[in-house]
Amino acid sequence: MQFITSSISTMLVLMLLGMVVFLMLAANNLSVYVRENITFSVIVSDDAKEPDILKLQKQLNAEPYVKQTTYISKKQALEEQTQAMGTDPEEFVGYNPYYASIEVKLASPYLKTDSIQWIQKKLLADKRIVEVSYPENLIDSVNKNLRKASLFLLGLAALLTIISFALINNTIRLTIYSQRFLIHTMKLVGANWSFIRRPFLARNVWVGILAAAVANALLMGMAYLLVKYEPDLIEVVTPTVMLVVMGAVFISGIAITSLCAFISINKYLRMKVSELY
Repeated sequence: MQFITSSISTMLVLMLLGMVVFLMLAANNLSVYVRENITFSVIVSDDAKEPDILKLQKQLNAEPYVKQTTYISKKQALEEQTQAMGTDPEEFVGYNPYYASIEVKLASPYLKTDSIQWIQKKLLADKRIVEVSYPENLIDSVNKNLRKASLFLLGLAALLTIISFALINNTIRLTIYSQRFLIHTMKLVGANWSFIRRPFLARNVWVGILAAAVANALLMGMAYLLVKYEPDLIEVVTPTVMLVVMGAVFISGIAITSLCAFISINKYLRMKVSELY
């Protein structure tokens, strides 16, 4: 019964810890997803021929800071604006007033103010490009909010790690406390500390393994239901995220239970008989 109770208590705490790791990794993936879906417009000169523009697009795709590009011709730009406004601007001005452009999505690490300015300067040095347009306020807002969210999750993770250690430590300490007289009896018959310590450590390692296995199964089930409910979340709740969460829960389960058991056993091994009551 003590083994089952310890396993359930440890499993609940490990689930809490696993959820924190999951939130941190998912938040990181979400920040990358948001950043890499902010679009830059590289406006191309009217003098540039379409083969030259496609060549420019190919050059951009080869750059390490570019994740994806989309070519929008003058005709396509006119059609999109006509559909958006409900009227054809070409009928009023007598010609197509729009430029061909290449929509660029940057790689997440380059979506910073200094990197963007360097990229903009580099692009404008090309005579085929007349303008580089990007949502500066949106980028600043996204970076600021993501930084705040990261700091909050980091602090939450540290706090819950301490709480998890304390809860598991109390559970194991109470279990060992109930067998303090058995430990003292083993000392009286001449058993050395390592011999006394071994079965307690082994028992709690198995508690950690069982608790981690159940916690991982429940976390995987919740992640599956989440992705099934909203398939687009697969961009955030990736298989890599779940593998890291499962590994973190498994390692934490064994490490914390072993460490807590070691500390608690040593405490009672040092006690004199008068302190046991």
